[in-house]
Amino acid sequence: MKYLLAASMLCFCVICHAQSTDEQAIRAVMNQQVTAWNNGDIESFMQTYLKSDSIMFIGHNGITYGWDSTLAHYKRGYPDRATMGKLTFELKELKPLCGNYYFVVGKFMLEREKGNASGHFDLLFKKVAGKWYIVSDHTS
Repeated sequence: MKYLLAASMLCFCVICHAQSTDEQAIRAVMNQQVTAWNNGDIESFMQTYLKSDSIMFIGHNGITYGWDSTLAHYKRGYPDRATMGKLTFELKELKPLCGNYYFVVGKFMLEREKGNASGHFDLLFKKVAGKWYIVSDHTS
């Protein structure tokens, strides 16, 4: 019985450590987004999305599929630094799903001269070749 309890505790510790490491990696991806955005670099911002035709972005204009279309969407919506403003995130929840997926909920704030903007988002992250990427983004 002692061995079973010890083995269970060890498994729990390993799972907790893996979740902690994954959460740190996902937070780093989110920080990468903030840095790229605040540098006016939409191309680098998009490197956090899986470069695939299957990614999905849902915003106030509906659904956009694919990495290239999502990049074009961002460039149309934010054509210059003034429109982009200064981005900050407040992460509300990070939840591991099965296998290589994580669900993230948060709030974004854009500080801009022409008027601030804010809203909420939920993201689906997928771990590919040891790296976390956004595969679905719903921002409102």
